[in-house]
Amino acid sequence: MIDSPASLADLRGLVAEMEGRVQGRGKGVSTGHRGLDAAGVVRGRVHELFGDGGSGAAAGFAALMALCAAEDAPVVWLRTDAAARRAPLYGPGLAALGLDPAACIVAQAPDEAALIAAAADALRVAALGAIIAESVGRTRVFGLTGTRKLTLAAEASGVPLFLLRLDAEAAPSAAETRWHIAAAPSQALAADAPGHPAFDVELLRRRAGPAGMRWRVEWDRDARVFREAPLSGAMVSVAPGGAAGARRAHGVA
Repeated sequence: MIDSPASLADLRGLVAEMEGRVQGRGKGVSTGHRGLDAAGVVRGRVHELFGDGGSGAAAGFAALMALCAAEDAPVVWLRTDAAARRAPLYGPGLAALGLDPAACIVAQAPDEAALIAAAADALRVAALGAIIAESVGRTRVFGLTGTRKLTLAAEASGVPLFLLRLDAEAAPSAAETRWHIAAAPSQALAADAPGHPAFDVELLRRRAGPAGMRWRVEWDRDARVFREAPLSGAMVSVAPGGAAGARRAHGVA
């Protein structure tokens, strides 16, 4: 059988796109915010995002980081059954952030072990833009063994994986970076319109560089970038024991 020139051109284009994504492994994700861009969020790696499952801030930040990394390629959002029961994904809410629900593939796994297996399978698809794997509560499966498996798969394809850990405790892992995300007050726009989504972001750990930095950022949906949030005058509450106490209060070591 002789393929048509159009079919061959489509195939070459697909192969070139996949090769480009694989060659982009280790390339930094561009967020528009200098601090976040320098913090080590790169493609082809695993990144842990911790947060309070009740606020939705960590999930929103994960969606936005995946959007920045994907560059219009599909995003896969994997969730355990427990995470899906706790907070169903809301399509219009994702669209309001700028993430097209039609370009987001959502799947559920019965437990964390199945979640890791599904994430490892998804990471083999180099044409994907980013993967989010969401779980809730304490679990041991995201230790060194589980995250090493995911890291090897991510490095092979060049696809970044964001492990969204809600109401969880951190443990030693092979993740490239570890973050804690919390909601921050937003500034109202003209005519008292709702302000941009804002986040308090802390880099807890980074394999290849310093950590401990904090930023308050807001998301500009139109420009699809993070920006430094304007000073709000609001005080960020800190648990007893300072920053370390605050992390313990949120279940993050």
